[in-house]
Amino acid sequence: MTDTTPRSQTETDLLAAVPDGLLIGGVWRSSTSGTTFDVADPATGAVVKSIADATPADGMAALDAAVDAAASWAATPARVRADILRRTFDIVQARKEDFALLMTIEMGKPLAEARGEVAYGGEFLRWFSEETTRIHGRYGANPEGTGRIIVSQHPVGPCFLITPWNFPLAMATRKIGPALAAGNTVVIKPAALTPLTTLLLGQVLQEAGLPDGVVNIVTTSKSSALSGPIIADPRLRKLSFTGSTAVGQHLLEQAAKGVLRTSMELGGNAPFVVFDDADLDKAVQGALAAKFRNIGQACTAANRFIVHSSVADEFARRVTETVAGFGIGRGTEDGVTIGPLIDEDAIAKATTLVGDAVERGATVAFGGARIDRPGTFFAPTVLTGVAAGSDILREEIFGPVLAIATFDTEDEAVALANDTEYGLVSYVYTEDLARGQRMIERLATGMMGLNMGVVSNAAAPFGGWKMSGLGREGGAEGIHEYLQTKYTLTPNPFG
Repeated sequence: MTDTTPRSQTETDLLAAVPDGLLIGGVWRSSTSGTTFDVADPATGAVVKSIADATPADGMAALDAAVDAAASWAATPARVRADILRRTFDIVQARKEDFALLMTIEMGKPLAEARGEVAYGGEFLRWFSEETTRIHGRYGANPEGTGRIIVSQHPVGPCFLITPWNFPLAMATRKIGPALAAGNTVVIKPAALTPLTTLLLGQVLQEAGLPDGVVNIVTTSKSSALSGPIIADPRLRKLSFTGSTAVGQHLLEQAAKGVLRTSMELGGNAPFVVFDDADLDKAVQGALAAKFRNIGQACTAANRFIVHSSVADEFARRVTETVAGFGIGRGTEDGVTIGPLIDEDAIAKATTLVGDAVERGATVAFGGARIDRPGTFFAPTVLTGVAAGSDILREEIFGPVLAIATFDTEDEAVALANDTEYGLVSYVYTEDLARGQRMIERLATGMMGLNMGVVSNAAAPFGGWKMSGLGREGGAEGIHEYLQTKYTLTPNPFG
């Protein structure tokens, strides 16, 4: 489609400045096939830029570059690595309006939320710049007194990072930050739907002084064809993926052949539990943040609102009243709360899940359908009386649909919340301290927001239980995903 969307000169200049090639060994280059693919604005459907479509040969060239740079980067002093990450953070913050606008153009989120992602995504660069110099080992006598135990940490080796489309900056920095801090080189493959932010980040990394080959960026419309040979190469030692559980399972099967270290941040089905003693003002605000941030397109988005029957009607009324006032439009417009979903598949999924819930007895309190306008817009939606067995309670929605079911006892709430194969995050609202502590113990999720609707933080370990993934990103734990441990025994120096 020809791009006929009116754009400001700022948008036009920014899109022109973003690289359209592959970053391999410090050089921006075309695909070996010479082919490109289009990146579209989901608010209009219009193409905004065409970029290089990497082939499997390009992927292997990127891995070659990462392997060639690995020894030198691993030997680079920690302080030097830290300074480069910190300079990258500083440049990203200095260019926050560019990054925010670019994410709004290619992904659709409102500009205010995109600015929030620049702050959040940048924090991984700053946090891991600080962690770089705090990679610790230990030394001590063995119990027998015959020798000394030395435990040291070392880079795991070349890494392959696969990022999703919904948080184009934060998902890249959350993986690149700890990988570089630990002394590893990387090949990163951003999602084909939103690759431009990663390309701009690559340009910034170069500006910050990152040596050639340490970060290599390959964009492609044929992910599996490019990823397969990289994962199968014995020189690769680490695979990190954020995306659906189904794709993650396939990648784990591939990674098993090479016994790769893996980090998998996969699907979610987050329960949002509101007890009868909850502060409803806080619960409603938390619900709006947990559900509608990023247009509901987040693995941490609340998926099932499990509300005590005594407060369910009032909770639904307050939520619906607010949702009815949301501004809908292109994320660059003033007053927009809800932008477009990422593509037609997302529209179809939301439509199907809402339809199934209604057929089983749910009531549409607001929204419930696609909005008749250019782009892929789905109305912010509130469903009440969602029945057990509804698909919307089992599948990740990834859209702006708030589905309310009810409960009467604490045990029932826990059973409903845990009735899923996923275990990424849960949210609980209660003013009872003891009950809150019980929920920490009883809910089977890797993260929890207790009277909080947003939990993500660069200083905290992000990750899930069960089918929601393996490993942690962020926090002190995040860098250890990119390190391997060596134990050395030396003789007793005293004889």
